[in-house]
Amino acid sequence: MPIQSIFPLFTTRCDSASNPPPPPLLPPPGGSKSGEAVSTPPPPPSAAESDKASAPPPPSPAAADDDIAKAAASVSSCPNPGPLEMATWDVRRLVSLDTYDGVRVDISKQLSPYFACVHSFHLGTTMLPDGKNCSYGFTTQMNDEEGFMMARVDPERGTVDGRIHKALLGGLAMGKLQLGLSSEGQSDQMLGEVDVGAATWTANFKYGSMGGGNVFGCNYFQAVSPKLAMGGEGMYIGANGNMISSYTAKYSFDNGNEEATDAAPAPGPPEAPSYLAATYNAGQGMLSFNYKRAVTAQRVNIGASLECSPMTLESQVMLGAEFNLTRSKMNICVDGSGRIQSVLETKLGREQGSPALNFAAELDHGKNVMKFGYGLNIGS
Repeated sequence: MPIQSIFPLFTTRCDSASNPPPPPLLPPPGGSKSGEAVSTPPPPPSAAESDKASAPPPPSPAAADDDIAKAAASVSSCPNPGPLEMATWDVRRLVSLDTYDGVRVDISKQLSPYFACVHSFHLGTTMLPDGKNCSYGFTTQMNDEEGFMMARVDPERGTVDGRIHKALLGGLAMGKLQLGLSSEGQSDQMLGEVDVGAATWTANFKYGSMGGGNVFGCNYFQAVSPKLAMGGEGMYIGANGNMISSYTAKYSFDNGNEEATDAAPAPGPPEAPSYLAATYNAGQGMLSFNYKRAVTAQRVNIGASLECSPMTLESQVMLGAEFNLTRSKMNICVDGSGRIQSVLETKLGREQGSPALNFAAELDHGKNVMKFGYGLNIGS
């Protein structure tokens, strides 16, 4: 018996004369109401349409240049010149050394991350007044993120010196207070200062009592160009009624020896660039020129200072050099009168806070004076 007679309602695909119809379309995710036509999904875009639907075009070069110009206009190419008092500090440090005779010992102790104390001894010296040959001083210092406070007591002389630096207005200004008190009370002094500045200038205002009279003054230092800075200072001293004014111009320049080197840099902060500075003190009628050059960055520095009076033609010249080695530093300076000063400092270890040994000597051929001394810094 044939199979069709047994199962007349079933037809296999192979026996069907035509292909089966496609399955019905599924309703949309939200369902469809009866009687509504079911919309078919849109066909996929063709390759030509995909190429047309690209990312938005980049901004025009003119718009990009305008944005760069606006950003550059908000940032000046002239750096902050720093305080006027520090304009020639590098040269003064090189041409005038802290020499002494006898033995000087400084013992410092860090009691906390913010507090330290120092015991200072000076023995066998002829530099103290009243014929004394020894002295002792006790110094404390406290530092934090907004400033520091320091006090020094000298029991032999009966004096107390203090200094407070504090950031004001969220760091926009720096307030300074300096005090000097003695047991006699005749040489007491107090000086308050406020430092303010911006991207290209700094200013300082001071007021206090010094020498039995009031003192007030101000100074201003402005960067005129990326390498030139100019400023001036005026001060009134009430004790003698003098008005002192000075004017400074400082020109910085490149050393011209920035070749690549494999030598490790010397420890400490980076050195200031080479510069030439001129200062005219109208009150004293003195004109000074200061020159500093970094022969080798953070290794060898030289400085020269020339002071002269245009009215009397009196002058004085001073030359100095500094040599920084791995664990030692050598300073030497000579002036026009024949005085020679030298200071040698060396570390006795490589660890932080290792003791330091100092040797100081001064030979003044004009006055036939010789001074020699050595010092030890422990815990520095």
